[in-house]
Amino acid sequence: MHISSGFGGALALCLVLGGVRKGFGKYGMEPYNVPMTLLGAALLWFGWFGFNAGSELAADGIAANAFVVTNTAAAAGALAWMVASWIQGKPATLGIVSGAIAGLVAITPPAAGFVDVTGSLVIGALAGLVCYAALLWRQKKKIDESLDAWAIHGGVGGGVFGALATGLLATAAIGGVNGLFYGNANQFLIQLLDVVVAVATPLW
Repeated sequence: MHISSGFGGALALCLVLGGVRKGFGKYGMEPYNVPMTLLGAALLWFGWFGFNAGSELAADGIAANAFVVTNTAAAAGALAWMVASWIQGKPATLGIVSGAIAGLVAITPPAAGFVDVTGSLVIGALAGLVCYAALLWRQKKKIDESLDAWAIHGGVGGGVFGALATGLLATAAIGGVNGLFYGNANQFLIQLLDVVVAVATPLW
């Protein structure tokens, strides 16, 4: 879902439409109402618990783990984005919530049901950094994509990285299957194939 929205709904649409908004790159185009944006991000973060933990369709250990790792990945993503933007200049609240969403996206497909808390810290933190790098690349290439759905949801960051990280960090102690780091290279290859198909389909 995230890869399709990022590559199909965002990047492919930008490439098809071409061009940029009037004043793009010359004027600041910050959101109209930052407090409302932050409130929306908070509601999204809260709703994600139901999205990930609720997908288990049972009140069991896997649902509890999904709840915890979802929050952990979001927090790690927010902190990583904040540090990266601080190094580049100064951190901003919008960047911090973007990092949180990057962590939420990365833990979702379907890592929340297969990784432990340590894995979620790694996934969230790296997702924040990778998505921030994708954002900088988009700005450098002067691609006008106002919501950064490609960088956060689809790009090498959230969706793609999260899916691949599942194949690396999945542990049988949580979801019943091991990833590459636990001795099962086949699971990583399965995740890689999924990513290739998901990226190629909307761009085809």
